[in-house]
Amino acid sequence: MTDHAEARRPVNIDKDLLAILCCPDTKQDVSLADDALIAKLNEAVIRGQLKNKASKPVTEPLDGGLVRGDRKILYPIREDIPVMLIEEGIPLEGVI
Repeated sequence: MTDHAEARRPVNIDKDLLAILCCPDTKQDVSLADDALIAKLNEAVIRGQLKNKASKPVTEPLDGGLVRGDRKILYPIREDIPVMLIEEGIPLEGVI
């Protein structure tokens, strides 16, 4: 139970950093994902059903995420660090 509570701690992203981040693939703006979406994705992680753009399973729960402007990709946030690698992006089709 401790691991789950720890994974759900609030994400602390600097507003200035968030303002300059963009999708590394399309250069679209990104915004902070809401808690409901992160909870949904973490349920899929637990079930072993979530894959990233590289078609590799996501095995670690997400602390948070940055959603691309078109709402098709989420970049994970782990330990307050956005993982802005194209292959680490998580397709949201069928999730939202």
